[in-house]
Amino acid sequence: MIKETIVVEGKDDIANVKRAVDAEMVATNGLAFGNDLIDKLKVINERTGIIIFTDPDHAGKKIREKIAREIPTAKHAHIDRKKAIKKGDLGVENADPEVIIDALNNAKAEITESRNEFVMADLLNNGLSIGSGASKKREELGNILGIGYYNSKQLLSKLNSFGISREEFEKAVEKL
Repeated sequence: MIKETIVVEGKDDIANVKRAVDAEMVATNGLAFGNDLIDKLKVINERTGIIIFTDPDHAGKKIREKIAREIPTAKHAHIDRKKAIKKGDLGVENADPEVIIDALNNAKAEITESRNEFVMADLLNNGLSIGSGASKKREELGNILGIGYYNSKQLLSKLNSFGISREEFEKAVEKL
């Protein structure tokens, strides 16, 4: 059983994640949730911790950001878009159990204190910021590290806030 409570978008996500792991779950029921849910998640986070596991799309990113802004200690599980799509439908509800387990095993918590392990030169020197293929490389790097896709500026922030080590980063870059 997973210790943390998993926060997903809807009932189909809950059903699919339950096929993969034994865990408590809470659904946001989309992006229009209010302070009642945030307050509930804050209490749950104090007791068990939470893992935000939203769809790899725009709405999922907005939900993740909204919750993380209020609960910065939440862990984040990410899933590759290519592994979460069936018949044109994108979402956690479409991922295979192994993909879900892998994403949850790689869930990372944001660090609340400021950290500057990585700078823009790290991205530039590894072809992750400018040039042809940089976007694709960032996507692959995000999948390898289990943090999801970000533009250059966001990736730099997430490498620091998720506590990625220099060694983890270099090993991931070697796999590109």
